[in-house]
Amino acid sequence: MFGGVTEKQIERFADDGFLILDRLVDAATVEDLRACYERLFRGKFETGITPDEVNWQEGTGDPSLTRQICNGWKADRTIARVILREDFGRAIAELGGWPGTRVMTDNVIWKPPGTRPLGYHQDSAYLDWFQPSDLISLWIALDDTAAAGGTIEFVPGSHRWHHGQPEGEFHGPKNYRRYMKLAAMREAVTPEIVYVEVPKGGGSFHHGWTWHGSGYNRAVNPRRSLVLHAMRADAHYDARNLQQGIGRIYSRYKHLDGDEIDENYFPIIYRQDGYRTPGIEAFLAA
Repeated sequence: MFGGVTEKQIERFADDGFLILDRLVDAATVEDLRACYERLFRGKFETGITPDEVNWQEGTGDPSLTRQICNGWKADRTIARVILREDFGRAIAELGGWPGTRVMTDNVIWKPPGTRPLGYHQDSAYLDWFQPSDLISLWIALDDTAAAGGTIEFVPGSHRWHHGQPEGEFHGPKNYRRYMKLAAMREAVTPEIVYVEVPKGGGSFHHGWTWHGSGYNRAVNPRRSLVLHAMRADAHYDARNLQQGIGRIYSRYKHLDGDEIDENYFPIIYRQDGYRTPGIEAFLAA
């Protein structure tokens, strides 16, 4: 069981914009998730609900690209049992100094050998459709990771750089660090690259403005990971920016009569007063 984060780790996260940990989930959970990935990328959705974004499927997907599905938790309870964990929500809230944590989206990522990079980016550059637009992500490795295997990379301290606009191609760019390097030049700094090299079941947390990406998988094994992108429990829609970035996708859940973010689609997994979205436990037990 994940034991939470310490004060020293919270301080390190504030300084670096990320925190790397060797153990987040146990070996049995890793195996369950791997089996789930086989189903999802064949289009088999346990709950009958199609994920919000299906960017790769067996038989039609470009084999040179990283496989990606967003909001797999809605389609498969194996994913949901990890994404909706209260202890992860608590850790994220403590790292961010938030009153609580709600799910923004998840990423189901599968990077087979030989697949191309994912371009460096800042997650929060795409997320001005809600306010406060704070974001923290939890990245869980389902395979042992190494630099040669195209693991995720971070630039320490880059969450304090200028908050830029989305730039460049995300899936498979030739120069996957280009826009990060341009941002570093504007900051007049030489960027340091830190690779997340952890055993399967380990991973990292990172700030929404931390520059990150991943290179070619030049290893002989796949690199699979599950990502929780989380926002504050008190976030609400920003109606001025719903057509920007992925707001074009997730604006479909906005209420007609207000800016409330619906917990049925963006559940609160932890709040300081002990609240969690009603229905989570029943959904997981079904």
